[in-house]
Amino acid sequence: MIVPCDHNGIIMASKTVKSGGIVVFPTDTVYGIGCDPFNSQAVRAIYRIKGREESKRLPVLGFSISEISEIAIFDELSKKFAAKFWPGPLTLILGIKEEKIAKSLGLDEKIAVRVPSHPCTLKLLKECKLLVGTSANIAGRPSSADPHEIIKELEGYDILLDGGKIPNSVESTIIEVVGSKFRTIREGKISEKELLALV
Repeated sequence: MIVPCDHNGIIMASKTVKSGGIVVFPTDTVYGIGCDPFNSQAVRAIYRIKGREESKRLPVLGFSISEISEIAIFDELSKKFAAKFWPGPLTLILGIKEEKIAKSLGLDEKIAVRVPSHPCTLKLLKECKLLVGTSANIAGRPSSADPHEIIKELEGYDILLDGGKIPNSVESTIIEVVGSKFRTIREGKISEKELLALV
């Protein structure tokens, strides 16, 4: 089912997530596919839809740093990064503290988290609080900013929130924060120079 990013579409998508379904949605970087991160069956469905290896862990999106703080451990530097770049295209790899989510996502000690800035995604997250949020593409193929490409390529999801084509589509920057240092896993919209300015 394809629905617009309006009030009714958001409510339908949030009900789908809460009932264990799979949703495709626009973010500030690329289109994402997600589910309730506490629902292990839904998590497995994401892997099947994408053809993704289960050894490649899935990131989690949150409505705000408050929701993310319930599942991840922030130190001083990661708090600085979150305050500066969230909502926005920065994914932080932090220590995990929520056992249920660690179990459902098959995580050990770390979790990748982000607060996106797309208004449609934030409205969905306001209803759901947390969402698995990985790129809506077949594993190994390019991420997509165009919902029409996703409709052609991807099968098995329950609902697609159509927010139109995402302008200036670039994936998020991913960093792992350890104490007073960070390691760049993938440079995306935010440059390493911008990050170093906070260290």
